[in-house]
Amino acid sequence: MNFSSKILENAVDEISKLPGIGKKTALRLALHLLKQEEQQVEMLGTSITNLKKDIKYCKVCHNLSDRDVCEICSNPGRKKGIICVVQDIRDIIAIENTGQYKGLYHVLGGIISPMEGVGPDDLTIKSLIDRVSSDETEEVIFALPTTVEGDTTNFYLFKVLKGLNISITSIARGISIGDDIEYTDEVTLGRSILNRQPYSGS
Repeated sequence: MNFSSKILENAVDEISKLPGIGKKTALRLALHLLKQEEQQVEMLGTSITNLKKDIKYCKVCHNLSDRDVCEICSNPGRKKGIICVVQDIRDIIAIENTGQYKGLYHVLGGIISPMEGVGPDDLTIKSLIDRVSSDETEEVIFALPTTVEGDTTNFYLFKVLKGLNISITSIARGISIGDDIEYTDEVTLGRSILNRQPYSGS
């Protein structure tokens, strides 16, 4: 693309670095921003800066939070004895939208994937073990993607947690094999949480 403005070119270059956005879409977004009120564009810039500068990871579950402990972990109305293990923040949002789950979460920050160089030490598995060992945990729910990598992670977690005096369950397979949690419709996901099954490691 040939630009008449270096400022516009720089804006398009930066916007196009976002996932799923090519140069043409970036140009369309940049031109849209030019048409907006200056205050509105400044609010967008400030919110993005604050996102990077001020957001925290919950010290308990590793969820994204404005505080050291997220709203879910600090909510006295949640069931403290149940921990749902998820891949990332998007899965928490998906499960919360079902309105069917009232326990706590633990965000792994990914799943075990040797092909991508992701091993157990790259995830928050140690803090999960520490948490389950020290808290009054009654049940751990595996709510990871129904993929080979997700099943590998489930099995690894089962091996490291099975010696503890807890119930280990997995969401029901109403979710298709190969599906990510975040893309599952709320009704199916809600039923999968309610109809979770004991995890046997097979």
